[in-house]
Amino acid sequence: MKVYIEDLSFKTIIGLLPFERVNKQSVIINASFEYRYDEKKKDFVDYSLVAKEIKSIIKKGKFELIEEALETLHKKLYRQFPIKNLQIKITKPDILKECRVSVQY
Repeated sequence: MKVYIEDLSFKTIIGLLPFERVNKQSVIINASFEYRYDEKKKDFVDYSLVAKEIKSIIKKGKFELIEEALETLHKKLYRQFPIKNLQIKITKPDILKECRVSVQY
């Protein structure tokens, strides 16, 4: 099975610039992962828990770099959930007026 978590949006501290260290800014997170569903055992990955954990990790981390946030998300989500082929993209929609900036792992 493949799960998509799309447009998970919230405000958090993320960035290197002085104003980014004190003012929360919007982030949008998109993630996808695969897992093995076992119908007989009703063995599944609760995507609501994955989304909640993504939000918690980012908010608690107050990361300076998106790259650091992505590395941390990968490590923690793989440890906590029986998933594979995890892909995550973090977007800062308001950091530049002309565009939306994203980094994907």
